[in-house]
Amino acid sequence: MRSMNRVEGRDKVTGKARYAVEYPVEGAAYAMAVQATVARGEVESIGADEVLAMPGVLAVLSCENAPKLTPVPDGELAVFQSRTVSYRGQLVAAVVAETLDIAREAAARLEIRYRAEPPDLRMTADHPGLYDPGKVNPAFPSDTGRGDPDTAFGQAGVQIDETYTTPAEHNNPMEPHATIASWQGDVLTLHDSNQGVSAVRDTLAKIFDLDASNVRVISPHVGGGFGSKGTPRPNAVLTAMLARAAGRPVKLALTRQQMFALTGYRTPTIQRLRLGADATGRLTSISHDVVEQTSMVREFAEQTATPTRVMYQAPNRRTAHRLLRLNVPSPSWMRAPGETPGMWGLESALDELAVATGVDPVELRILNEPEQDPERDIPFSSRNLVACLREGAARFGWAGRDPAPGVRRRGRKLIGTGVASATYPAYRSPNKAIARRHPDGRFSVEIAAADIGTGARTTLTLIAAEALGTDPSKVSVEIGDSELPKASLAGGSSGTAGWGTAVHRACEALRSSPADEASADTTDEVKSQQKLSRHAFGAQFSEVEVDVDTGEVRVTRMLGVFAAGRIINPKTARSQFIGGMTMGLGMALMEETVLDEEFGDFLNHDLAQYHVPACADVRDIDAVWIEEDDPHLNPMGSKGIGEIGIVGAAASIANAVHHATGIRVRDLPITPPRLLDAF
Repeated sequence: MRSMNRVEGRDKVTGKARYAVEYPVEGAAYAMAVQATVARGEVESIGADEVLAMPGVLAVLSCENAPKLTPVPDGELAVFQSRTVSYRGQLVAAVVAETLDIAREAAARLEIRYRAEPPDLRMTADHPGLYDPGKVNPAFPSDTGRGDPDTAFGQAGVQIDETYTTPAEHNNPMEPHATIASWQGDVLTLHDSNQGVSAVRDTLAKIFDLDASNVRVISPHVGGGFGSKGTPRPNAVLTAMLARAAGRPVKLALTRQQMFALTGYRTPTIQRLRLGADATGRLTSISHDVVEQTSMVREFAEQTATPTRVMYQAPNRRTAHRLLRLNVPSPSWMRAPGETPGMWGLESALDELAVATGVDPVELRILNEPEQDPERDIPFSSRNLVACLREGAARFGWAGRDPAPGVRRRGRKLIGTGVASATYPAYRSPNKAIARRHPDGRFSVEIAAADIGTGARTTLTLIAAEALGTDPSKVSVEIGDSELPKASLAGGSSGTAGWGTAVHRACEALRSSPADEASADTTDEVKSQQKLSRHAFGAQFSEVEVDVDTGEVRVTRMLGVFAAGRIINPKTARSQFIGGMTMGLGMALMEETVLDEEFGDFLNHDLAQYHVPACADVRDIDAVWIEEDDPHLNPMGSKGIGEIGIVGAAASIANAVHHATGIRVRDLPITPPRLLDAF
């Protein structure tokens, strides 16, 4: 037995911790995926013979010789099951060889002929293919309404009617999507980089028509995911297929360029916001209409307008989502899906309302604080959001909207400040856990959770130690293996709440039992509280300087104040908040994946051209939280913190840019050319 906290940190720092394709596997071969070079059409032929004749090449797999797979709802996992090409970059073949260099060379030589057709690539607000998806991720109704928002808007003394857009954005975790697959008869073992080993096991068992007990997925360390590894991706299915075809273990790591097409991204959005208010800034009407895209092989509808259903009082309200199928890769989860782009639109529109009414942006948000939750006896948000705004204004030295835009200067640089609210639901899923007492006085806990760099092991250790009434150094936590008790994935800011509840209950049972082992299954507990509405809230403040000669924007100060339940581990919590805020800074100023509308390919598909914030971009950033006690949450009293940090961050920066320059940028990112064109 060993203490996981210090040892895990030491293993990562020294390089001893192994990630997916680093595991030593005897006799492993190497694979390289081949992607479609057309955006729409069919594969006519695969020239495999020449490649198979190359020394060291073991197998070529494609639609011409792939085994039949059992269909699952995610069409991206139907690898090589059809000759149809639905987007550029789709998997069309793969090569297995003795070495990675041989596999790479063979893949480059593989000749594939297509029958190409003109693709449909451009998302517009008036595209004839737009449709109502019925529900948006994960299962919200696509449209909601109350009152008569159109009439109320027409009668409002102050009207904001603007459109805000966000581009496609890619997750880009540090560790690429990677897998080692090996077969022993009908038993499949995967070392795979993912956010939930239980989900990967269950999905691959269905695809290969196996009993779940015949699939083992191992993933103790994951080098980031940000949502892109939340569901099984095609690389896991492909590697398993290749290992069976080659008759030996196979390693496959997608390249950074391949990840841009194969592992998901945040859909671009077109958001029309209509706010009606009286002269004091009190809202009478809110309408939020969203257009977004999905692929031809998988429907994914991001819940962009759902935060507008929670935020701010208005007797008349409508939200709507319309989806468009295009010849593009499939979008998926990216940190705080829905809330991130949706709050960019809503909080930008709120700032425009503040300017139009002359009401301070902080006071405007407090004036329109969210309504009483009908499922609870206490306001689920008012006290928390208002407290975050008040605390943030005091700590930041908020000076409102005076002086006017363009007045505050540092030499040739204009200075401005901005604010935005943040919200994210507090989810919790059913989980199982086992706790054991050992003869030497130590304890161990087992749960198939995932640590994607968030410090999950440390947090679960603290939860277990508290429930056991012992020192954390006496507790070890084992995670990242599908043979452990079934766990939900690391996503939706639900990990600590869901896993932690199971760990707490198992340890609680062990502490009160003479036995040396106890287990917990929280299914019934979680279901009994599903009707309660739970949300974390926050307020984000930014100061920017804008160079009038170059149009360059620098965020000089950034502060986030959050109400996210009980904070179990302050060090990792602050890191998560700041990480999310930094990602929001990237969203505001640089992140954008550009689609070539002639060829259907993402043009900037590597980190040399897809820009993310570096240390020099993050000058003075801090995150704090207010004390919150909600007995209805879970035994720890915690809410998720991994995603709320990014929500509102981009809007606070954009609002600060407007305060500095008087220029309202409604299309992200805020690049120097966009500002220079407006100066």
